[in-house]
Amino acid sequence: MLTDAHCRNAKPRDKLYRINDHRGLYLEVKPSGVKAWRYRYTLNGKASMYALGDYPGVNLSQARERCDAVRKLVKQGISPAQQRQLERVRQASAAKNTFEVVAKEWLQTKDWKDVTKDRRLDMLSRVVFPSIGKLPVRDVTPAHVLAILQLTVKRGAPSVAAEARRTMSAVFEFAVATLRADTDPVWPVRKAIPANKTQHKTALTVEQIGKLLLDFDNHRCTFQVNYCMQLMWWTLVRPSEAAEAEWSEFDLVAATWSIPARRMKAKKAHTVPLPNQAVEMLKGLHVLTGTRRNLFPGRDNRNGPMSVASLRQALKVLGWSGVYSPHATRTTGSTRLNEMGYRPDAIEAQLAHADQNNVRRAYNHATYFDERRAMMQDWADHLDAWKNK
Repeated sequence: MLTDAHCRNAKPRDKLYRINDHRGLYLEVKPSGVKAWRYRYTLNGKASMYALGDYPGVNLSQARERCDAVRKLVKQGISPAQQRQLERVRQASAAKNTFEVVAKEWLQTKDWKDVTKDRRLDMLSRVVFPSIGKLPVRDVTPAHVLAILQLTVKRGAPSVAAEARRTMSAVFEFAVATLRADTDPVWPVRKAIPANKTQHKTALTVEQIGKLLLDFDNHRCTFQVNYCMQLMWWTLVRPSEAAEAEWSEFDLVAATWSIPARRMKAKKAHTVPLPNQAVEMLKGLHVLTGTRRNLFPGRDNRNGPMSVASLRQALKVLGWSGVYSPHATRTTGSTRLNEMGYRPDAIEAQLAHADQNNVRRAYNHATYFDERRAMMQDWADHLDAWKNK
């Protein structure tokens, strides 16, 4: 058997020669002076030679360990050369299928509006990708996930941590389904962060509604943020539906707002009755932005709509962050309109909550609009009263 001294002192000759160690392991000495480890084996009646690395980069002890591992493969009837080729293919595939690549592919499978996809991608880019974005998705461990969640909670963003947890889990489920991961590493640490106690969708009280609307009236935010918030309260549409509203959707004479299916969550067109207060506001706004596509142009791109984030930023400045979010407008409207005695079917129709019964849905569309118009005018009048009070 070889010793390290044998390996170190082996000198090159005119022709290649090999020094035997044991059980098929050889040190091959080339005329160039290169010393290479080789394992000679027989598989399926065919003799072959397998490279284990060069000496002294791979020392004698390491060469024997590698040889033992390869010998086990041969005993199982597996070609070590083919196994190494498969491993290289796996590594190349893993390098291509990083978490970031798979996450972006997963996003494209979702039937979401672009603004929703952009918001989710923004969260991933800020919170998740810096830590695991470049890792092969198969190599991400629960420890990686836990570190991301704990760091996000520590910086005071429990709701973002909760969204990151849900999103990462969905990405891993997609990776498992497409055979690029074996498990979801989020599952073992899913309860490691405290439940988010911020109640963004809790209905506001009458006093809170009046205070919120008054705060916006007195706040020196841009007119379009203020007007967008008012329109959302007068109509109870979703924040993105208000922020991305287009002038072509409005008929101020008929006092209606027809939101096309492409902008609705359920992908079904929705007609909204406009109370008098909204019509008057829109007439004034038309003087300012009527030549543009959107009622509320973006701050950086005037040819596109404003971002819902502008509403959230204004709420943060006003001290409402953590108490109320724009989407809570709909929860509040539903709660208060029920208290005011309006029929739940009419309220649900106003909120564009689709009825699963096709016949019933058609009937509702045909009969509830006049009821909704009266209801929303009453609602707008109540909003004025609560604010003035």
